[in-house]
Amino acid sequence: MSHSLAPAHHAAVASPALHARPRKLDTTEAADRLRVRPQTLRRALCLNGHYLGLRPTKLPNGRLLWDASAIEALTEGGAQ
Repeated sequence: MSHSLAPAHHAAVASPALHARPRKLDTTEAADRLRVRPQTLRRALCLNGHYLGLRPTKLPNGRLLWDASAIEALTEGGAQ
């Protein structure tokens, strides 16, 4: 049996799709950045369907993920 001993070239190259995926924050992290309680985000979402125009992604297990760049834009005075 002959096995090739040629070096494998496994460069740590990240897929472009990996970098294109926006960073998501859970409700606690989002609330910390917005300087509100997590319940404030949940309540606004239940009553209005958004918090200051921000709409999270809801996972099948019920967790909410908020877009970090949208939160950053909001906290820096920008609007989405």
